[in-house]
Amino acid sequence: MITPQYCQTMAAYNGWMNRKLYDAAAQLSDGQRKQDRGAFFGSIHRTLNHILWGDRLWLGRFDGKTYQAGPIGVDLCEHFGELLAQRRAHDEAIGAWAAQVTEAALAGPLTWYSGVAQRELTRPRWLCVMQMFNHQTHHRGQVTTLLMQAGIDPGATDLPWAPLARDAAGRVVLSTEFGL
Repeated sequence: MITPQYCQTMAAYNGWMNRKLYDAAAQLSDGQRKQDRGAFFGSIHRTLNHILWGDRLWLGRFDGKTYQAGPIGVDLCEHFGELLAQRRAHDEAIGAWAAQVTEAALAGPLTWYSGVAQRELTRPRWLCVMQMFNHQTHHRGQVTTLLMQAGIDPGATDLPWAPLARDAAGRVVLSTEFGL
């Protein structure tokens, strides 16, 4: 079982890493970001779209809100500026959810219809939350490789290097001491 602190830590890490990757990707031209580089989703742009897509599906299952997603593999945003704005807004939504999640909310089953599996699934809710954060990390790892291949070093990506702190309520957040 995971804890609310785990969710807060991973939400803060998610926000930090997305800022780093989008800043790195912004150094490329639109054509370079959209160039098929042989990754599972082809390009940096399409992989970033996929991460947002997955986050929207999972968070909607956790908080009961509806986020635009569509079928797997369809880009949510054609333009990088729009994708960046949508990413930042959704990172805030993930952070807000993590700030209020309780152990009771993480307990019990989660049932949803999976478009990928084409059937209803039921799994432990905490496991599904872990999947959202694992999915982000997995595909961001692909993006860091694609960026490196394009000559852009995104810098440190490991969790212990994330500038984390605790707020006045004791929740894990990004530290402002690091200029974030």
